[in-house]
Amino acid sequence: MTMKRMVLEIGMGTDIRGTDYTKAAVRALKDALWHNSLTVAKALDLDVDSMQVAVTIGVPQPDQVDHAAVLAVLPHGTGTVKVVQGGLEIPNEQGTDATVMAHAAAVVYLDMAQGSGDGTGS
Repeated sequence: MTMKRMVLEIGMGTDIRGTDYTKAAVRALKDALWHNSLTVAKALDLDVDSMQVAVTIGVPQPDQVDHAAVLAVLPHGTGTVKVVQGGLEIPNEQGTDATVMAHAAAVVYLDMAQGSGDGTGS
């Protein structure tokens, strides 16, 4: 397999109230993905489900993110999730709640040995 990095998508997501790190992470990945329409797989005569996506999420409490819920956002291909220390947590004035900001990076890889590269889609 000759996996080649093709795309880097970045996004930011929040949970305004509730301190739900998974909700913020899912929104960050959606922000990264939903502003794009990738045609690179089809242009290279590859199935869109052949994409491999490496997702990195940054939040203040990485252990609070449900990896499966983040992966469920991917519309095509297969993926991995790594959650690292990052993002922001902004407490409310009373100190009883916080706004969570998550950052997402999605790197899309394609196996360049699979496609014919003629762009015809056949």
